[in-house]
Amino acid sequence: MIALVVTIALALVGYVAAYLNGLRLAQRGERLARVNRQLSDLYGPLFAITEANSRAFEAFAQHHLRPDGRSPFDHEEPPTDEELAEWRLWVTTVFLPNIRTMRDLVVTHADLLREPHMPPILLQLCAHVSGYEITVARWAQGQFDQHLSVVPFPSQELADYARGGFTALKAAQGRLLGRPRSAD
Repeated sequence: MIALVVTIALALVGYVAAYLNGLRLAQRGERLARVNRQLSDLYGPLFAITEANSRAFEAFAQHHLRPDGRSPFDHEEPPTDEELAEWRLWVTTVFLPNIRTMRDLVVTHADLLREPHMPPILLQLCAHVSGYEITVARWAQGQFDQHLSVVPFPSQELADYARGGFTALKAAQGRLLGRPRSAD
């Protein structure tokens, strides 16, 4: 009789242990799937397009410096018509498509944010895009009195946010996959 009770107790303990282990593995799998989606659908593309846009802007800025080494937009003398025409070309073909992509990533994948609320930096990004859309619409009508968005672009803050989110999620992904921590 005691042997039967011990056998049943051991079987029950084994079943509970297997159930709890399966539950733990399922939860880990769900966490990994979410982290993978966050990386592939939001933070990875946001980081990549933010970096690409930043590098394109740096290239534009370096190529279009005035002889004194300063930007036409950061100068006592206003930009020339040629400088403004070049700026409009870069905005419409490079910068606006990039920032629209960033905005669209945020809007369509807000459920993948790491935070429980919408970060103010992302709201500023969305407002900046809207501000440039009206500016570009005016350009299409031949109105060239404005050349910037009414909301400043949060360049460094957005780059830090995207890089920080991507890096943290890659680390979490590595832990969930059981990879040892790297020295860098």
